[in-house]
Parts: sequence; C-alpha cells; structure tokens
Amino acid sequence: MPYSNATKQAFADALRKLLEQKSFAKISVSHICEECGMNRKSFYYHFKDKYDLVNWIFDTEITKIFSEEEWKNAGFTWDILEKICEYFYKHRTFYSKVLQIEGQNSFTEHFRDILVPVNRKFLAMVEEEEKGEHEEFYIHFFSDAFLAALVRWLEDRECVSPQEFSALLRSSVEMIAKYVLQSQK
Repeated sequence: MPYSNATKQAFADALRKLLEQKSFAKISVSHICEECGMNRKSFYYHFKDKYDLVNWIFDTEITKIFSEEEWKNAGFTWDILEKICEYFYKHRTFYSKVLQIEGQNSFTEHFRDILVPVNRKFLAMVEEEEKGEHEEFYIHFFSDAFLAALVRWLEDRECVSPQEFSALLRSSVEMIAKYVLQSQK
C-alpha cells in the first residue's frame, strides 16, 4: 500500500474507532488525528474535512467489491443491489451513524449522488412513453426511497439479513410494477 493510502487508511481506522464511542457530530478532526497519532496538517493534505474522509472510506471500499469500471458503468441488477446491502450490513455500525448526517458534504448527499446515475440507467430500460416528462422525478424518487429504506434497515437493532433486505426491496419494486401494469389495462 503506497504511503499516501496508508496514511488515509490510518485516518479512516481512527474515525471508525471513534464512531464506536460517540456520534459523528462530537468527533473533530483533532480527535481523529489524536487517535491515529498524526497531525492536522497531514489530515488536511489528504481530506477537505471529516465528511470527505467518510466519502473516501465508502469510495475506497466499494471499489474492493466492484472494479471502478464496474461501479461507474453498472446498470442496475439485483446482484449488485445485494452486494451493496451486504457491504452496508457488514459496516452497519459505521453507516447507521454517518447516514444520519444531512446537508452539504454529508455521506447521505454523496451516496444520493451515486444512486442517481444508477437509477438513470435502470429507468433507461423503461419505455419512453411510460416515463413521460417526469423522468428526473422518478430517478430522484427511487434514489430517495432506497436511501430511506437503507437508513431504516441499518438503524433497526434486529435488522434482517442483507439477502432478505434486498429481496424485500425487489418484491416491493415488483409489486409496484405489477400494479402499474394492471392499472394500464
């Protein structure tokens, strides 16, 4: 691992450890630096702020699951959804805390920005006349719905397995699709 990545990983490990003890809002860059024995100058050389560190953690770890090319060019598949759910489940303590943060530079916004192009590819499979003029609304609706379901799932103390959760998401989408198809007859 190159030195730069090792340094970034040390900050990431420190943040994860601190999140086991307190909320994200109560963690400062100074706390992160103190935890890993590095200075603030080094932190700011690598990251804009602690939100940027959270986004780096996700971006780095998700490319361990999917190649960068697969992730950027992925069309929507249920297998990809299940792998994403497995990732979040494995790190649910971390993500249940960072997904509570809203606003500019938050992980919630970062992940929503990732979901939008994925949903755009998913909706590209739908006939143009069915999407009508509201395609952007549908894209953001599905992105927000997935994010809300993910947060609720991760915050549940007895959350179901990633396989069961992704199956529930799939059956929800299929149920809505069946209703829409039946209502058009």
